[in-house]
Amino acid sequence: MNEQTPPTEPNLPDGMASPSSGEPLAGQPKDNNPNTGDAKQAVPVTPAVTPHHNPVGNFIARMSITQMTLAVVFVLFVWQWFDAHRQMDAMQQELARSLAEMDGNNKASQLLVTQSQEATRELSAKVALLEAHYSEAQNQRAALETLYQELSSSRDETVLAQAEQMLLIAGQQLQLSSNVKAALIAMQQADDYLKRMDRASLNSLRKSISRDMDKLRALPNVDVPGINLRLDNLIASVDTLPLSQDFHLSQKSEKLPTSDDSESGWQKLLHEIWDDAKHLVRIENMQKAELPLLSPTQTFFLRENLKLRLLSARLALLARDESSFKHDIQEAQEWVTHYFDTQDENGKLASLTLKSLRASNINIELPDVSASLEAVRSYRVTREKPAR
Repeated sequence: MNEQTPPTEPNLPDGMASPSSGEPLAGQPKDNNPNTGDAKQAVPVTPAVTPHHNPVGNFIARMSITQMTLAVVFVLFVWQWFDAHRQMDAMQQELARSLAEMDGNNKASQLLVTQSQEATRELSAKVALLEAHYSEAQNQRAALETLYQELSSSRDETVLAQAEQMLLIAGQQLQLSSNVKAALIAMQQADDYLKRMDRASLNSLRKSISRDMDKLRALPNVDVPGINLRLDNLIASVDTLPLSQDFHLSQKSEKLPTSDDSESGWQKLLHEIWDDAKHLVRIENMQKAELPLLSPTQTFFLRENLKLRLLSARLALLARDESSFKHDIQEAQEWVTHYFDTQDENGKLASLTLKSLRASNINIELPDVSASLEAVRSYRVTREKPAR
């Protein structure tokens, strides 16, 4: 089925000999041996096949080396030109894309700048408002500080005036009534006023007040209010004291015989005769001074005079006049002993009370506590000078 075709020689360009021909190929030396030529001529020659013509190959075969070099250079130049043109197109596209991105970024930046400017304007307005509020707050703070200084100064003046008043009261208590306890209370109150202020500049005043208080505490304890109360009780009990004459009359009434209902009439008569007989003779000590009987009017004046004597002793006590006090107490004690019944419970109590009051020592030498008062006044004067 398949027909076998004889092998054909390849088409060679013009001027080139085929291997089957007797001519040597290009680049091979010619064989000059006659024997060899004869042998070759003896080989049967097949009919040559007509080669196909290739124009590109013929053209290349006819080109010289210079032309081929120029062609290669031209091809390289054209390739480089196309490559450069392609790179330029790519660069233009990249540049256009970058420009588009830059344009978008520029628009976004402009938007951000616009927003930033608006925010800056808003912040500037807020800052201006805050500055206005801050300025107003500063003005209010300055006004409050001024008011506080005025109030503090006024408060200090008030406290110093109160302390001075307390010290003045303490001095009056000592001078008028010698009441050490009341003076101590007043000075303690003045020290408390200064203590509440909690100022270091007031320590000197407090030290001066403390020294004067120590002087008062060192004094002997004289209970003037207690003595005064005891005198008041004596004055109130004068009206209830029994007189001595009332005691003797009561004794005589107790000595009168009492009739017994069980006795008969003649027995009662005998008792009465016996009692009368016993009183016929009376033995008395004539050397003893007998007090006359007092009428009701004299009794009234006796009691009132005793009250006046006790009131005089009270005034001497408040004035710290020890001699007058003891003299009035002694007079009152003698009156109670002579005119009143000292055997009675009330009379005995009054006598003992007057005796204890007479032994009381009310005369004490009071110290000078005006140093603290002068210190407070001097401090007030030094504070008023800068204010002027």
